[in-house]
Amino acid sequence: MAIEVGGLLGLIWLCIIIWAIIKVAQSSASGLAKLLWILLLLFVPLIGLILFLLLGPRPSRAAL
Repeated sequence: MAIEVGGLLGLIWLCIIIWAIIKVAQSSASGLAKLLWILLLLFVPLIGLILFLLLGPRPSRAAL
């Protein structure tokens, strides 16, 4: 049972990281900023995701 739960949580975590990377790639930030955010998300996923949610690029008002 623990393997199934761990696998499911890992899959959910992977989907969240992929979502964050896509949001960074679609943002209007500069190329260097996008690269740094993506590297942070890939190499330090937990801290990178927290920082992305707190400090990351915000959607423009027109998109809302």
